Amino acid sequence: MATTTSTTQTPPNNTNTNLCFSNYLHSLSQTPHRLRKRMLATWTPDQELNQVRQRSGADMKRKLKWYDLMALGVGGMLGVGVFVTTGSVAHKTAGPSVFISYIIAGISALLSSLCYTEFSVQIPVAGGAFSYLRVTFGEFVGYFAGANILMEYVLSNAAVARSFTEYLSSAFGQDDPKTWRVEVDGLIQGYNMLDFPAVALILLLTFCLCHSTKESSTLNLIMTVFHVVFFGFIIIAGFCIGSTNNLVKPKGLTPFGVRGVLDGAAIVYFSYIGYDSASTMAEEIQNPSQGLPVGIIGSVVITSLLYCLMALSLCFMVPYNKVSTQVCEFERFLARQFDKLCYETVNQLGGTYDTSLIFGILAQIAEKVSFSMAFKQIGWDWASNVVGAGASLGIVASLLVAMLGQARYLCVIGRARLVPSWLAKVHPATGTPLNATLFLGLCTASIALFTDLEIVIEMISIGTLLVFYLVANALIYRRYVIITNNPPFQTLLFLFLLSSSAIGFSMSWKLNQQRWGLPLFGMSTVTIIAFFKYMVPCVCNPTGWSMPFMPWPAALSIFLNVFLMTTLKKFSFERFAIWACFITLFYLLYGVHSTYKAEEREGTGIDEVNPRTAVQQIKLEIQGIPIKQRGIQIR
Repeated sequence: MATTTSTTQTPPNNTNTNLCFSNYLHSLSQTPHRLRKRMLATWTPDQELNQVRQRSGADMKRKLKWYDLMALGVGGMLGVGVFVTTGSVAHKTAGPSVFISYIIAGISALLSSLCYTEFSVQIPVAGGAFSYLRVTFGEFVGYFAGANILMEYVLSNAAVARSFTEYLSSAFGQDDPKTWRVEVDGLIQGYNMLDFPAVALILLLTFCLCHSTKESSTLNLIMTVFHVVFFGFIIIAGFCIGSTNNLVKPKGLTPFGVRGVLDGAAIVYFSYIGYDSASTMAEEIQNPSQGLPVGIIGSVVITSLLYCLMALSLCFMVPYNKVSTQVCEFERFLARQFDKLCYETVNQLGGTYDTSLIFGILAQIAEKVSFSMAFKQIGWDWASNVVGAGASLGIVASLLVAMLGQARYLCVIGRARLVPSWLAKVHPATGTPLNATLFLGLCTASIALFTDLEIVIEMISIGTLLVFYLVANALIYRRYVIITNNPPFQTLLFLFLLSSSAIGFSMSWKLNQQRWGLPLFGMSTVTIIAFFKYMVPCVCNPTGWSMPFMPWPAALSIFLNVFLMTTLKKFSFERFAIWACFITLFYLLYGVHSTYKAEEREGTGIDEVNPRTAVQQIKLEIQGIPIKQRGIQIR
């Protein structure tokens, strides 16, 4: 009697899934080994310019000129920051000397932009701070900075897009900023106001950026010119109808003292954030060695001048103690009425109600309309609508530039295989990072549709300041160790002592220890920098633009960024710590394994951050061999 045996076959899909899962578990077991190989792995600038760039499949097209880059830098910075901060800082913090606060903040931004400029000339790739830190301190530091920059871009772009709706409604005479938003019952508070105009703006700019970088740059140039003209209108109007008496009455130019001026500088500094977007255009500008310094530094100088004149014109028009008087009276009236209503409603529901919440929200609305209220106080009601229209135009320009920069950051991070490689692809016809632009555009639009982002603004600020701090450290390390071939211990010790002294000074300032803390740490900072300059030699890089008077500008940038970070609230550090843990976990679970396998497949020899062994090769590639001889094509 014959017997039949039936065999069950495992479906191919299950087999593949099990195999992939098994391979991933094996990769996780190799994490310590791969971390040792990859965390400090670095590329030379020549590899970044050729080998890594080829992973995008096609090159970005070099069609931009120096004035395009300058317009991108100015457009990226001239957003709504000056409208949001100037009135409140003048009224509460610095008085008429708010323009001095803008000068100090502008100097700090200029120092950071000088660090970016030298790196962008020496390493003209689209990765910005990510690429600069990766070739200096290794893969993980570069990834950490790149992830923070991307977070800053996506969240701030979503917030800026939502503020566009507010200013646009103001331009059409609507007093309620939520007029053009749709409230949805059932969603959590803070996520229930759908902003469709913000989504439409983001999607429109996304498709524009996918089509052509040059045409997007031309659009930005036109908007920036009109925006500068609008700034000029406010400045001229303020000087013509204002009075110098408003600068010295009622309590002088600095009613809050030197502390008020410096605290004001820490607040208004965030109006300058955006110049780093210009450095991401290094692969698309003609003649990078000349265009990048002019574009980046020129945009910061122009923006600083406009901001200072804007602040001065506001204090010319209205005394500092009356900048927000009418708004504050309106705020208090609304708060009392709305507070009573909310208190009764919440008590009926059996909950608790925080009275300070509504005052905080109304104060934020009041601060945003300082220039509009100033014009209304002098009888120019029509000019307040012009302010709303001009602010809306500035929002569109700054959003366009920021979205341009964020796509290039993600593209270069994709080249490094720290995120999926399809994000690194450049479209051969348009010469734009199409996948990265679409992906981030959709992410930004999704966040802007639902989320009120007031709670994450300070987390954005600390992430940006940290990246600026790291870039300044990297420039000193690169100039003194990698290029000049000094022992690394001297420079690392200097950077540690400098940062420690800056923290000591900043905490003394915060804790009001002026008697001994400020002189002690201030003098120690100057002594540390001067001693390092005298004792450790430095060689200027002859292949392009270099930061003058090193290490003073970069060291002062480190000092100022530390000082600005300590002005932020404790809660912002806690939120940033959560984000830092998240991106570190992503690197451990995905990034380090992806880059390890990619380098293993390509068989590329990657150096680790060991200046003793890598210095000669890097010096040859950067200093001794002209760009054309290294096979780098300048289009």
